[in-house]
Amino acid sequence: MTTASVTGLSPVRERLVNGVTLLVEETRAQPAVTIGATMSAGSLCDPSGAEGTAQLLSRLLDRGAGERTADEVADLLDLRGVSPAVSVTRHATTVTCDCLAEDVETVLEIVCDMLRAPGCPDVEIATRRGQLLTELRQDEDSPATRALEAAMTLLYGETHPYGRRPKGSAATVEAIDRRQLLDFHAAHFAPGRLTLVLVGDIDVSAAVAMVTRVCVEWASRGAPSSPLPPPRAQTRQRLVISMPGKAQADVVYGFTTIQRSDPAFYAYWVMNNVLGQYGIGGRLGRNIRERQGMAYYAGSMFEASHIAGPLLVRAGVSADNVDRAIAAIDSEVEELARDGVTDEELENAKRYLSGSIPRSLETNAGIARFLQTTEQFDLGLDYDRRLPGLIEAVTADAVAEAARQTLVTDRAAIVIAGPYEDS
Repeated sequence: MTTASVTGLSPVRERLVNGVTLLVEETRAQPAVTIGATMSAGSLCDPSGAEGTAQLLSRLLDRGAGERTADEVADLLDLRGVSPAVSVTRHATTVTCDCLAEDVETVLEIVCDMLRAPGCPDVEIATRRGQLLTELRQDEDSPATRALEAAMTLLYGETHPYGRRPKGSAATVEAIDRRQLLDFHAAHFAPGRLTLVLVGDIDVSAAVAMVTRVCVEWASRGAPSSPLPPPRAQTRQRLVISMPGKAQADVVYGFTTIQRSDPAFYAYWVMNNVLGQYGIGGRLGRNIRERQGMAYYAGSMFEASHIAGPLLVRAGVSADNVDRAIAAIDSEVEELARDGVTDEELENAKRYLSGSIPRSLETNAGIARFLQTTEQFDLGLDYDRRLPGLIEAVTADAVAEAARQTLVTDRAAIVIAGPYEDS
C-alpha cells in the first residue's frame, strides 16, 4: 500500500482537446504513483436483453490491448510488479493500479489501451464468460445477494437500469458475442467519458505532457448518455425468496432517497449513520443485534447518485426471527421519522463522518478514489476542505426532515431470502 501524507489536497485539473479529463495530485512520500482511470460507462449502459455486457467486457480489458496480446500485457505489467484492479458499477468502469514513478508512462499507456482498444479475442471471451457464469451461480446460491438484487428491482422496476441485475443472468451472458462487446465499447467508451487521476511522485506538467502523448490519437466518439428514468412510485412491498437449507435468512428493507446533488445529502448522510452505521450498526445494530440478540449482522447503507439512490437496511437472522426483525426495523424507522435524532447522536455522527475524511486520504489510492468522486459529481477541487464544514452545518431539524421525507414504513420494499416461508 502506498502511503501519502496530505494535510489538504491541491489537485490540478486539465481537460485535453479530445475530452479526456486529467486530475493530478502530487505527493512525495514514496517514489510511486497511483493511476485511476474511470470511464463513465457501467452496467446501466447494458442493452436490454444483453445484461452483463459491461461486466464481461471489464474482464477482458487486460486480455489484449492496443497492439499487445494478452501475454504481452501481462509480461509488461508483471515485470514492473503492477496488478491492475478493474471494477464496474452502474455508472462507471474503473482501472486502478500502483506503479513506481519511473514506470508511470509505460503503465499509463497500457491502462489507456485497455480502455481505448481492448482486443476481446474469442478464446479469452470464452474463459472470462465461464468465470462470470460461475459467479452468477454463486450469486444465485447467496441469500444476501438474492435479497439485495430483488430489493433493487422492487424499488426501481425490472426494466430500470438500477433494477436490473448488474452482472446479468446466465442466459444473457451466454448470448453475448464478440461483436456485441465491440459494439458496446464503440458506443460507450470515448475519451470524453474518461477521467484519469494520477496521485503520487509526479510533476503536474510532466503528467499533462505524458497523458497528452498517450491519448493524443484517441479521437472523440461515442453516443451521448441518456437520462435515467426516476424510481417508480413506492408502496409497501414484500417478497420472499425461499432458499431451503440455508443457515440464515437475509433481509433487505429499503427506500429510494435523493440525488447526490441535492443540498440535503449531508443531512441524509448523518441520518443513515445514526440509523445503521455508527458504532456497532447504529440504532439498528443496538436494537436487533445487541439488545434482542437475533441478528448475525444489522446495519444500513445509503447511496445517493445521479438519480434518487437507495437507502437499504440489511440484516442476517435465523428464520425464526425474521418477523421479529422486520418489526424491529419498522419500529426504529418509525421512531427516527417521528422523533428525529438526539443531540448526542447528531454530534457523534458528525464527529465520526468528519473523522473519516483524513483516514480516507491516507493513501494515494484513497486520494484517487476521492478525486474521482469529486469529478463524477462536480463537487469542486476544494471539496476536501469544504466537506468538514458541510457536515458540521447539519442540524437536528435537517436530519429529522430527511427522516420524515424518506423513512415511511408504508413505502418500504422488503425482501427475505433464505429458509423462511410466509405464514
